[in-house]
Amino acid sequence: METIFSAYEAISLSANHIRQFHRDLLAHSTKEERHRGAYKTLSNNVEAFNEQEESLGMVFEMASPFDTPRRMKELIAWLDEQGREKRLHPLLVVAIFVVVFLEIHPFQDGNGRLSRILTTLLLLRGGYAYVPYSSLESIIEQSKESYYISLRRTQGTIRSAEPDWNPWIEFFLRALHRQNTRLEKKMERERIILADMPALSVTLLELAREHGRITVGEAARSTDASRHTIKDHLKALVDQGYLVLQGAGRGAWYGLS
Repeated sequence: METIFSAYEAISLSANHIRQFHRDLLAHSTKEERHRGAYKTLSNNVEAFNEQEESLGMVFEMASPFDTPRRMKELIAWLDEQGREKRLHPLLVVAIFVVVFLEIHPFQDGNGRLSRILTTLLLLRGGYAYVPYSSLESIIEQSKESYYISLRRTQGTIRSAEPDWNPWIEFFLRALHRQNTRLEKKMERERIILADMPALSVTLLELAREHGRITVGEAARSTDASRHTIKDHLKALVDQGYLVLQGAGRGAWYGLS
């Protein structure tokens, strides 16, 4: 586990990395093919419109295409500086990086989705190894109104002499707390279920989680159980919704549901 943490801590985030993430994120979107992995060339300010499609004014004013490369360079340099000097708590660093990234809105599309990817990466780099196991995306989706209100309040002050980080940081930390609480409840439910599960079934489930998939042959080599007994337990795990059977015959394997 320590090696995994060290690997994430060693990750440096450059402009090229961020553009590559954006390219990968929109890899299957033909609509975005022209500007995948490239900073925006058109303004992407967010306006509000009424039912008659009349503009009600600007909701978010983003960095101009001209300013975007410079602003992103400054943001990445700030992140590197925080990594070296460690003056701020890692969660504050992630929160500030994300809200400034969203205020810049460096790409024509996909900025929100990419911000969640970068959030996960930076949290992992900060040693928060639990984050991939509970969806922060769904928590934000369920709190859309609070998300946009806090974002707007902070974004409106970022370019001022005294930015007000509090609205966004409070929302961000609450969202992380909800993510952590949700994972704890999920783990508790699983502990209760596993306590009543046969030992061999628990072993097979752990093997599937460790390797991403498992076959009857692999299970037989890793346990002392017979292939017939293993098949019975794998079938039970499929019936209970823990595993999914893929393929048939000798090529069959079991993956996580």
